[in-house]
Amino acid sequence: MSLKITEECINCDVCEPVCPNKAIYQGELIFEIDPNLCTECVGHFDEPQCVAVCPVDCIPKDPAHAETPQQLLEKYRKLTEVK
Repeated sequence: MSLKITEECINCDVCEPVCPNKAIYQGELIFEIDPNLCTECVGHFDEPQCVAVCPVDCIPKDPAHAETPQQLLEKYRKLTEVK
């Protein structure tokens, strides 16, 4: 699954710089995650870095973007392949 940032976000900006896929960006009101870029850090780290640094625990899995670990790994490979 992709992750999502909920309304509990306090805009502290600690999640954006730790995202290896640059999936996190400043939305209109809070930070948001692009599900096309989010791999839950699969391929990069053992755990999602944004979740690890979030002080308010506002980054759950997004049930609207369900993906298996294998699908996340494939997405990682596509995002990081040299063109």
